[in-house]
Amino acid sequence: MENKRKIALAVAAVAILGFGSLAWNSSSDQQAATNAEHGADDGHGHDKKAGSANKENSEAEHSEDGHGEEGHGEEGHSEEGGEEEGKLTLSAEQIKAAGVTLESAAPRDLGTVVSFPGEIRFDEDRTAHVVPRVPGVVETVQANLGESVKKGQVLAVIASQQISDLRSEQQAAQRRVELARVTFSREKQLWQDKISAEQDYLQARQALQEAEISLANAKQKVSAIGASVNSVGGNRYELRAPFDAVVVEKHLTVGEVVSEATNAFILSDLNQVWATFAVPPTDLAKVTTGRAVKVSSPDMNVEVEGKVGYVGSLLGEQNRAATVRVTLTNPNGAWRPGLFVNIAVTSQTDRVAVAVPEHAVQTVEDKPSVFVRTAEGFDTRPVKLGRRDSGYVEITDGIEAGAQVATNGSFTLKSELGKASAEHSH
Repeated sequence: MENKRKIALAVAAVAILGFGSLAWNSSSDQQAATNAEHGADDGHGHDKKAGSANKENSEAEHSEDGHGEEGHGEEGHSEEGGEEEGKLTLSAEQIKAAGVTLESAAPRDLGTVVSFPGEIRFDEDRTAHVVPRVPGVVETVQANLGESVKKGQVLAVIASQQISDLRSEQQAAQRRVELARVTFSREKQLWQDKISAEQDYLQARQALQEAEISLANAKQKVSAIGASVNSVGGNRYELRAPFDAVVVEKHLTVGEVVSEATNAFILSDLNQVWATFAVPPTDLAKVTTGRAVKVSSPDMNVEVEGKVGYVGSLLGEQNRAATVRVTLTNPNGAWRPGLFVNIAVTSQTDRVAVAVPEHAVQTVEDKPSVFVRTAEGFDTRPVKLGRRDSGYVEITDGIEAGAQVATNGSFTLKSELGKASAEHSH
């Protein structure tokens, strides 16, 4: 019994020792785990703070470096942009391939030009209103509107009773002259033979003279109608073209009754026309006879040169301006009467210091500019323009005389400059 108690006590002691050891180990493990976790948190926080500090230092350094680089880059970009703005780098081969030609800006005589609106009109010195010289009825019309006719060509034939009357009067006068001449010859012979009195001879001579006057008067009436009456004969009258011209108006139809006041045809020689315009009194001193002018039509893209041929002495009642006329040759019929034109009058010619061709000037950034040749290519130079004349324009500011500027092909350079600016902005 004693032994069993001892064994039981021993077992209990062992169990208590084992449980305590287990509890101690568990607590130690838990404490270790807690310490480990706390240590990890401390380490992480330390590392995090250190990393944050390092990161801030790094960002500060990076920001400082980046700011320096950015500032440097912007400064360099600004300087580079300032150097490259408006410049084109092109080799001689590229310039030649682009078709760019050069011309020196140089002094030139340019005129002061004053422009006026004008109109093309018929040359009244080469325009005819063809009218019948006797009343009658139109038998045939042989010319059509817009047709070109030659001098002497028949335009229309008119049958007229007046022509018959005039022819009868002429024939009667002719017969009276023949009878009076016979009577005069007989009376003259009788008077010379002392058979009749001198008074009879004188009366016969007077009758002959009166008959001859009547015949001459009758012939004059017929000839006043026109030579065509004699060629046709009868009661027919022909309207003929007085010169080579174009039928611009026709007012005749077959069967129409016409009179001496009927405007049958209007013919005009369109190989020569007038350009007319009105000049107010303030500009009359600039427009004088003999001044050179340029007549242009924006609608037809045509320009010709001429001279002022006439300046009116009177001012119009409505516009209070003087009419000025320029005679233009019109071989191809391009200048049609009624066409509105622009008339530029060169009033005064002066020597300017710098002038370039008009097509050398291009609009760049809303400013007139020229492209000046440099060693690397071209440099865009804004310029101020003055007077224009004969395809040249005065440069009052921007370039000096002697500068080589692009003329033909300057628009190509403008396009290339626009492409370069677009690429640089991207």
